[in-house]
Amino acid sequence: TTCCRSQGVICRWSQESCSSRNPGITFRPMKLIPATTRENIRIAFQAIRSQVLRAVLTMSIIAVGIMALVAMITAIKAFENKLKSEFSRLGRDAFTIRSGSPMDGGSRGQVLKESKPISFEQAERFRREFNIPAQVSVSALAMGTSTIRHGSAKTNPNVSLLGADENYLTLSAYELAEGRTFSPNEMSTGANVIILGADVVEKLFPNISAVADREVFVGSHQFRIIGVLKSKGNTFGFAGDNQCLIPVTNVRKQFATSLTDYTINIHVDDPGRLTEAGTEAMGLMRAIRHDMRNADPTFHIRMSNALVEELLGLMSSITLGGLLISVITLLSAGIGLMNIMLVSVTERTREIGIRKSRGASSATIRQQFLIESIVIGQLGGVLGIFLGILGGNTVSFIIGTPFTIPWLWIFLGTTICFFVSVTSGYY
Repeated sequence: TTCCRSQGVICRWSQESCSSRNPGITFRPMKLIPATTRENIRIAFQAIRSQVLRAVLTMSIIAVGIMALVAMITAIKAFENKLKSEFSRLGRDAFTIRSGSPMDGGSRGQVLKESKPISFEQAERFRREFNIPAQVSVSALAMGTSTIRHGSAKTNPNVSLLGADENYLTLSAYELAEGRTFSPNEMSTGANVIILGADVVEKLFPNISAVADREVFVGSHQFRIIGVLKSKGNTFGFAGDNQCLIPVTNVRKQFATSLTDYTINIHVDDPGRLTEAGTEAMGLMRAIRHDMRNADPTFHIRMSNALVEELLGLMSSITLGGLLISVITLLSAGIGLMNIMLVSVTERTREIGIRKSRGASSATIRQQFLIESIVIGQLGGVLGIFLGILGGNTVSFIIGTPFTIPWLWIFLGTTICFFVSVTSGYY
């Protein structure tokens, strides 16, 4: 007895083996799972195999709910990563001045007054008189639906033609793949030179260099190509690669109308003076626009970090909506699972009676069907997680962000799935 207890386990032994110096006792560690539970697990899997179609349909309903949750969260995380990477290149020490209200339309039922566009003269005066060390860029949209032609090749009529200055590439985080930016002489004269976006180059010059004193036509206007932009993707409603840049002075000379609106981008050299720069810009622009002291300004200033936070808040709302939809789907799956378990109990009344006649308790029978319900629910959950990660990261691949796995939401989805399975199976 002493030698067996010294091993710390239950064992079978004989008096002869214990009395010897080298006992050679055979130990059998206690099983962690009770025999009745192991038997119930085996019976649960047998029941699922005997009704494969019914079990697969129930798993599919659960998988759809989990897939919707995981795929939506994964895709949203990918968009958040893309958003942060795009604006991190701009820095948090930049802001933009545009005409009108920061919101398109009324706010809280209020009707906003129409504001006159910011003119080229006003933008240039702001550039001259803004006295805080910063890079200032002036830009304007010439046409949003232009067609670029070279020989017999032409683009679709959806290319954005944007007027920009020498600082635009730096402040907008664009880079040149080849060629150069606008020279001071081209800016002062409004020369017919153009920088093509990656999508435009792919359409017009698929196998040759675009920068070789080649020319393109925008409508009836002929432009000489001086550069090509690196690809950065078309996301968040921005033109991205499907745009071309010309000198903003050329826009004023050939494309401007009374409705042409100029945008001012400011990147402060000292991040610590960002608030001061915003206040200075507000006062200067009010003076330039002749806004009354007690009246609302006819323009708005948007900080780059405020835009990021606004978009991230929108993503959070979408996440909440996706969670609500997924929970409703999982509750519907729970009803389906509950129905299947009720049918299973009805069909297997004879089996239940035989087991009870051989000594099985009600708790043991209940455990059998509870395990079966949990197995179906978790198999559906695993399938849904796999499909959700696959679908969400397909979006990540399309927009060019790294592979993402939302572990927290996977855990939440598995927990919800387990709760639904236990509730349905127990009932």
